[in-house]
Amino acid sequence: MVIPIYNEAANLDEFFRRLLEVLERLAVSYEVVCVDDGSTDETLARLIERRARDPRLKILSLSRNFGKEVALSAGIEHSSGAAVIPIDCDLQDPPELIEEMVAQWRLGYDVVYATRHSRPGDGLAKRLSARMFYRLLDAVSEVPIPSDAGDFRLLDRRVVDALLRLPERSRFMKGLFAWVGFKQTELSFEREGRNAGSSAWTYWRLWNFALDGVTSFSSLPLKIWSYVGVVISLLAFAYALFLAVFKLARGINVPGYTSLMVVVLFLAGIQLITLGVIGEYLGRVYTEVKHRPLYLLREAHGFEQYEDRT
Repeated sequence: MVIPIYNEAANLDEFFRRLLEVLERLAVSYEVVCVDDGSTDETLARLIERRARDPRLKILSLSRNFGKEVALSAGIEHSSGAAVIPIDCDLQDPPELIEEMVAQWRLGYDVVYATRHSRPGDGLAKRLSARMFYRLLDAVSEVPIPSDAGDFRLLDRRVVDALLRLPERSRFMKGLFAWVGFKQTELSFEREGRNAGSSAWTYWRLWNFALDGVTSFSSLPLKIWSYVGVVISLLAFAYALFLAVFKLARGINVPGYTSLMVVVLFLAGIQLITLGVIGEYLGRVYTEVKHRPLYLLREAHGFEQYEDRT
């Protein structure tokens, strides 16, 4: 199990109660890798306290908040199981579904992903925006990405090893899970509301997350401006012909200050939008070429290679 955590102290007790009940019923050996993503509440202290009672719990504490995608990547990198299951600890994804995931894995599937057929725990605006985002991403992505599928899924070790070969810094894990391929199947569930606390995903963070998804798996936003430029050029040419014909027919100049300003402002807006799109891609290239580490560890518990340092 890989669990990225940020300020979830209020959810830990109930989450681990339900999770461990499921894992015990499976009667398999397991490890639980918790990644504290720079929490500012009592999350890390409670995890360390729980590990004192259960050594199968392993803890990675990042040096600051790097974001969920990086925390998830860190947990997957430090996992050692024959299968890995990422899950959030807010209990919106039910741990009880793990049993069916393992059953499908034993039938030969390499990836078993969970899709949300309904989201009563989310508000109307969030449900609509999520549906629009996944539809847009599926339309522009160069690889098919399942709609309404989060990070909750089972990954075979072969899939994990493939993911570890992908070095990009701007990580959109849902896309990476789809990009590696392998034999995949779907499980559907009803997403519940949070057990406690509030989500750290503001609309601004969700917007940037959506940008990461589109720019990581599609170059269409760059290509589309070539076509927009062609269309605008044709319209400008048609308008120039109209002005020439009108002047020849009437013998007068066409009053055009208003229309001229509209055209100038329209073209300026198009240019700024184009520069913005190019800037989004260029910014990601800039991030990649710096080759900074994906994350830094502050402390670790349960990993032999870090015990002497912490």
